[in-house]
Amino acid sequence: MTEAKAFNKEVNDAVEAAHLASSIVAKFDQAKIDRICDSMAKIALAESTRLGRMAHEETGFGKPEDKKEKNRFAAEDVWNHFKNLKTVGVISDKGSVIEIASPRGVIAAIIPSTNPTSTTIFKIIIAIKSRNTIVLSPHPSAARSIAETARVMKEAAIKEGLPPDAIQCLENPNIEATEALMKHEKTAVILATGGIGLVRAAYSSGKPAFGVGPGNVPVYIEKTADIQKAVADILTGTCFDNGTICASEQSVIVESSIAKEVREEFRRQGGHFLTELEADQVAKVLVTEQRTLNPKIVGKSAEYIANLAGISIPNGTRCLIADCGGVGRDYPWSIEKLSPTLAFFVVDNLEQASERCLQVLQFGGMGHTAGMHTRDRLAAIRFGEQMPAARICINTPTTHGAIGFSTDLPPSMTLGCGSWGGNVTSDNISPIHLLDIKRIAFETRAVTKVVQIKPKSATREKIAEIVDKFLAEKLEIRAEEPTNVAAESPVKTIIHEIKPPSEQNGAKQKAVDFVSESDVKLAIEKGEKIYIHSKTIITPAARDLGEEKEVFARI
Repeated sequence: MTEAKAFNKEVNDAVEAAHLASSIVAKFDQAKIDRICDSMAKIALAESTRLGRMAHEETGFGKPEDKKEKNRFAAEDVWNHFKNLKTVGVISDKGSVIEIASPRGVIAAIIPSTNPTSTTIFKIIIAIKSRNTIVLSPHPSAARSIAETARVMKEAAIKEGLPPDAIQCLENPNIEATEALMKHEKTAVILATGGIGLVRAAYSSGKPAFGVGPGNVPVYIEKTADIQKAVADILTGTCFDNGTICASEQSVIVESSIAKEVREEFRRQGGHFLTELEADQVAKVLVTEQRTLNPKIVGKSAEYIANLAGISIPNGTRCLIADCGGVGRDYPWSIEKLSPTLAFFVVDNLEQASERCLQVLQFGGMGHTAGMHTRDRLAAIRFGEQMPAARICINTPTTHGAIGFSTDLPPSMTLGCGSWGGNVTSDNISPIHLLDIKRIAFETRAVTKVVQIKPKSATREKIAEIVDKFLAEKLEIRAEEPTNVAAESPVKTIIHEIKPPSEQNGAKQKAVDFVSESDVKLAIEKGEKIYIHSKTIITPAARDLGEEKEVFARI
């Protein structure tokens, strides 16, 4: 068996097993699902330090303490936010519309190397919370820490009744295995976090996919901003885990009226402005000859990058900053750098700032995130209206604001970039996105009019005639009319046939079984009585006329 086929067999076995397990998980009630997720969140929180250290040691990216905090965020903040979310059965009843949640099935989760353990925690929790199963495809350079994270969460979940095959992690991850996972016929949804190539592959797989694009986040410091806080926030964001979160600040755009004060504040807080020559030297290590991001500097410290470029920086430098003359391939500092490095632009007003931020986003961050520091709420709205970004973070580190750590956005480690970034959604991905929602809709506006047919008016004589005819046919009695009486109805003939003769020679009279109006009229004409008993059938017209003329005699 070739190596490629072996990988595909592993993928097939994992997806098939997860698919079988999904039919079991789909039957769990809300309480059981929540117990399983709670147990996984607790173990992930307890192991956050170890897993963060393991991720750092394996990848070389970021800082162990910051990776621990990202793990804590995924295990604690994410779970606390969604733990009361209804994901089973009826989740909403508004009277006219009732919503019922259904799981989707097997989730294919692509895990990056920049945030391996925290993304694993996040995706497992939201997949199981929505009653799905999950197959993880780790980035090869972070496979060990991802697998360990999945293992500890899986063990905790099994103790609460989750089928063992509900959480799978590929042991031999590579591009071919990832593509096979995304295209497998029993894969229901793809959660892709990674480079733009991977995201495009996810969307071209033919399966529903939630992908995220690059960040390249610009941040605008407007003239009314609290400069000290703005600078502190920007440094906090871009330096957190050495810039490995895609929402971290990449460029700073400052109004000229406050530019000098902003520079001084950056220096005071650990930012180091490079000379033009130093900036050019660092630029050579920021990008490759093909003008793409150099993976060797991703998640590295300012000191590491400076040493790699062969320049000296002051002790305690947190971030490297370079004045940038433009945006595009000829300006390496304007790309997404995923490290504590910032491009610095000076503009005259909000309009120029918006234009510069737009250029930065268009160069590699469409739809992701932008930031602004201001005391002017209306200016923030004007700025936001012009940004092709799903998240506009105001007066907060974009790193923390975009993921919902320091804002009221839904906490998430997977951030949609909308149609700007070629994504299906601009939301922060959550368990809601992994549910199919059925809606029972009751009629609220009538479409069909009910037509009521009014019966034609009928006289009492007509009704009596209809009754007479029906009863005569029912009794199947046929008789001839007397010659001196007009044949008005079959029933009238019946009366004359069955009516007993008048009492003569002491003969006893007999009661008739049926009386019509014609019988009554004939009796009146002859001056005779009609003899009836308790079971005699009398038509309404006959009864009215007979009682009026006192024709009836009961025996």
